[in-house]
Amino acid sequence: MKVKRTAHGKAAGWSLGSLAGLALALKAAWVIYSKKYIDHHAKVNLTLEAERHTFESDKVGRIKYYGSKIENKKTPILLVHGIHLYAGAHDMMPIFKAFSSYRKVFLIDLPGFGGSDKTDRPYRPWLFQAAITEFIRDRVGESVHVVVMGQSAEYVAIADGQDSELFKSIVMINPSGFQMPRMGHISEGKSWEQFRNLALSYLRVPLWSLPFYDLLASRYGISAYYRKRFTYTPPSELLDLAYTSAHQPGAHFAPILHLCGKLSVPEVRTCFYKQLAKPVLVIYDNDPERKFDMLPILVRENPNWKAVRSSRTRGMPHFENPGETFRSIETFWKQHEGL
Repeated sequence: MKVKRTAHGKAAGWSLGSLAGLALALKAAWVIYSKKYIDHHAKVNLTLEAERHTFESDKVGRIKYYGSKIENKKTPILLVHGIHLYAGAHDMMPIFKAFSSYRKVFLIDLPGFGGSDKTDRPYRPWLFQAAITEFIRDRVGESVHVVVMGQSAEYVAIADGQDSELFKSIVMINPSGFQMPRMGHISEGKSWEQFRNLALSYLRVPLWSLPFYDLLASRYGISAYYRKRFTYTPPSELLDLAYTSAHQPGAHFAPILHLCGKLSVPEVRTCFYKQLAKPVLVIYDNDPERKFDMLPILVRENPNWKAVRSSRTRGMPHFENPGETFRSIETFWKQHEGL
């Protein structure tokens, strides 16, 4: 019996060792494949009737932006995409197309995304806030109506808190920060933060940082992300542009920080959203990553806030329900045109 247990133990040991060796071999093979066979020099080219420019800043680097060719005296519009692993100006294209024929519209790629600088640097909320602020001050030169998606609403709120002259009004599409506050013990929050720091230190190792992101940013991964956010099939052009945006030099740096929770603003609802004094419109739907438990309370307590729900969409109402979405935005702007 003793011999049998020893043999069984050896067999189990060899089995585990073989699995570990196989996993290591697969990991090494993917690292080699990523570095040798995946093209990381794609060029983003949005199909927009727009002027294409870059805005240079010592603080935030080079920002790529698109501008409508129209010039008039109406308040200009600034479009800011959200933050996710494959984010970029492509997520805002329908809004640009809807308003650029008769209003001055600017559409920017935030640092680390799209066609903007993607150097290895400490991407944090303050950097995105600075990019928005400096672009309005130094390029637009006047207050704007801003339309912002997802987590970038947090950076707009910070920017407004530092300079209330930047925005005449704010439209948020599925903004983050309205989930029910977590009631866990403070030690749980510290443990979670330690885990995220540990994950970040691991994922930033140059040897496998890019190959890991390539695994997430495969065509299958990008398609799966957008399929969750469309009731019907996502536009193939959107998928292609997202893939292109995610396959440029340095495209993995900012998304990995986002994955590790470093791009979110703690207590944004109480510290920044509540302080907004100008008109705010929130358009929200059934986004799989967002909760809006606290939004009705904030709207009820702050008369400058208004919320409209797109009940039939799942994260991209400006793609799947453009008529209702754009009417809501236009009505909102008309109500505050004299601002």
